[in-house]
Amino acid sequence: MPSSLSNDREVVFVDGCRLPFQQSGTGYADLMAYDMGRMALKGLLTRNRLDPGGVDRVVLGSVVQDVDTSNVAREAALGAGVPQSVPAFTVTMACISSNQALTSGAELIAGGQADVVVAGGTETLSDPPIRLQPEVRRRLFQARKAKSPGDYLELLKGLGPGDLLPEAPSIAEFSTGEVMGESADKLAAMFDVSRRAQDEYALRSHEKAAEAREQGYLSGELVPASVPPDFDPITEDNGIRPDTSMEKLSGLSPSFVEPYGTVSPGNSSPLTDGASAALVMSGEKAEAEGYAPQAVLREYTYVAQDPGEELLLGPAYAMPQILEAAGLGVDDIDVFELHEAFAGQVLAVLRACASEEFAEENRDGAAPMGEIPMEKLNAWGGSLSLGHPFGATGTRLVTTAAHRLEAEDGRFALVSACAAGGQGHALLLERV
Repeated sequence: MPSSLSNDREVVFVDGCRLPFQQSGTGYADLMAYDMGRMALKGLLTRNRLDPGGVDRVVLGSVVQDVDTSNVAREAALGAGVPQSVPAFTVTMACISSNQALTSGAELIAGGQADVVVAGGTETLSDPPIRLQPEVRRRLFQARKAKSPGDYLELLKGLGPGDLLPEAPSIAEFSTGEVMGESADKLAAMFDVSRRAQDEYALRSHEKAAEAREQGYLSGELVPASVPPDFDPITEDNGIRPDTSMEKLSGLSPSFVEPYGTVSPGNSSPLTDGASAALVMSGEKAEAEGYAPQAVLREYTYVAQDPGEELLLGPAYAMPQILEAAGLGVDDIDVFELHEAFAGQVLAVLRACASEEFAEENRDGAAPMGEIPMEKLNAWGGSLSLGHPFGATGTRLVTTAAHRLEAEDGRFALVSACAAGGQGHALLLERV
């Protein structure tokens, strides 16, 4: 059920920013999620001339946890100069983790527990935690009690070379064992989305992102990252491919379902490192402190479906809920920002939203949401081109939506994203 933030205590989006997203193994390969989170928070505080002591709470989303910084929000906040007296907590909800961070902060403000919240997310996929095999882990735990060389030799008894191989991390659903790309292939087939249509959409994402970068639209949401040892600033996303083409995209082999699958590296979002941060306040506090908010947070919702059949279809359930709760239609929305996990996922969601059959069978006979005009959708590119750091994408979507409302002189923006576990999210912004 949607939650309304339209009450006497208004929650406003003042500003958002992010580090330039980098494909994993490149610009941020030697950094921890903590490092990127710290830089994003520091960048947000600096550009808004906000006294860190005026922050009431810090909330960050993160998915692939590092045991050394399990509450990465707290560590990153301290590293960014936020006083020790300011509480911070980390949330995880797969690809909508920073969406959850943002709405958690908004709830604190709406409920009167905070006036100023910094929310965002951080993620590194360059250095995922790699574990040893279960039997080796068990024996290492037992090694704490070993007292002699004989005790240690006894712990090695029966282990073979294969037991010493590390466990490779897998981006797969625990409940189904299916990797997300396989689910994307299944969803594309379910909604009859062709390989060509997916490649055309991927090409559009890169073209839109390249155009937005060239026109300076993306610079408004970027803060530079300084990476040791040379500390030369990273100032641009490195996943945008302005030189790609249908010929290049169509020549790529399927990634997940051989040989007839339609999901390829070219129409999938890349593994990405990055961090994002946003400043949200109560309307009264923003006015008192002299801030000019970009947007008001109005309605939001979280949904969940069958992860086996509808893993990536969350936005097709979440967006209609928001429009119905707000008494709006598709034509009332000026800006749509939809997370692009896969081109096939985006196109399947668009078809589901416009489908009378889908609404009849899956939304209790409600009228279909309607067809989203492509000119309103992801006009500055999306996750396919900009990249997708799992824990940071949600705040990036909201920041881009708020900036597009201003640039395009719009009133309402609808942000939505799918997530692992068959979950989804949508949020309505109204421009101030």
